[in-house]
Amino acid sequence: MKNVAVIGYGVIGKRVADAINLQNDMKLSGVCDIISDWRIQNAVRKEYDIYAATQEAEGKMKSEGISVKGNLQELLKKSDLVVDCTPKKIAAQNVVIYKEQNIKFIVQGGEKHETTGHSFSAENNYKSALNLNATRVVSCNTTSILRTLTALKRADLLDYARGTLLRRATDPWESHLGGIMNTMVPEKDIPSHQGPDAKSVDPELDVITAAVKVPETLSHMHYWNVKLKKQATKEEVLNAFKTSSRIKLIQYDQGLVSNNTIKEMFLDMGRPWGDMYEVALWEDMLKVQGDELFYAYVVDNQAIVIPETIDAIRALTGIETDGATSISKTNESLGIH
Repeated sequence: MKNVAVIGYGVIGKRVADAINLQNDMKLSGVCDIISDWRIQNAVRKEYDIYAATQEAEGKMKSEGISVKGNLQELLKKSDLVVDCTPKKIAAQNVVIYKEQNIKFIVQGGEKHETTGHSFSAENNYKSALNLNATRVVSCNTTSILRTLTALKRADLLDYARGTLLRRATDPWESHLGGIMNTMVPEKDIPSHQGPDAKSVDPELDVITAAVKVPETLSHMHYWNVKLKKQATKEEVLNAFKTSSRIKLIQYDQGLVSNNTIKEMFLDMGRPWGDMYEVALWEDMLKVQGDELFYAYVVDNQAIVIPETIDAIRALTGIETDGATSISKTNESLGIH
């Protein structure tokens, strides 16, 4: 049983904490943040141990009636590994502390590959993460790219891939603070960063991405044009995608015609926050013409990296050496079927 700390109790941190709490081979040693508002108070309600990242934060927490167990250093001392879910600049500062304390750590996709020297996607490179000191769980979009293209690669179908990403403008809970309205904002650079990021996990991938920010907050949507190694049938392609337990084939003709209807389905399924850990790929939209493949899918930017993070904890701590076994355990605990 490994003790795992979560630093930063935001959109990703709260989900990681809950997911750790569902596992039988790891234990949440505590959550650490600077906030004292409703977000951390929900962690108190869940009876998680609360730690303050700064002295000032500790004072504010105590003034709100929050029982503070200690500071960041004290949490690290009672932990075997830390998952950092803080904003970009904060995480970079924290990495220095983790290295000084000689504690294993996981950062999120907003950090650069060089921060850890290893980038992680469970179905792709679990084995190479075993017993490392650190890894980076790649971003939501990059995770989806790796899951889908790796499935095609495993079936020896993938030659090269070109994708267009429609990116949500901001996280749903922050849509009152900013975002875009009545416009679309293309990213200036082609390729956008997701393609090169995927290659940090699998350098052999021939993938180019372009991205456009659109005025909605529920999810991202991807359109892909893939050159196959040979002429294939739709059935062969679908069978390749079915080898990933974290790709969910959905039907446009069953009313799943948009990201909000897909979100509603996962809410109805009883998932916390309506979270979709899988890539939701339209089976009846997918087309194969000779050696060309066209498909589209939706990515839940708040949830897709959660199972990856749990698997990364197992890999770094060595509590499970087989990737497929870890993926199966994680899937079972999170209700991924």
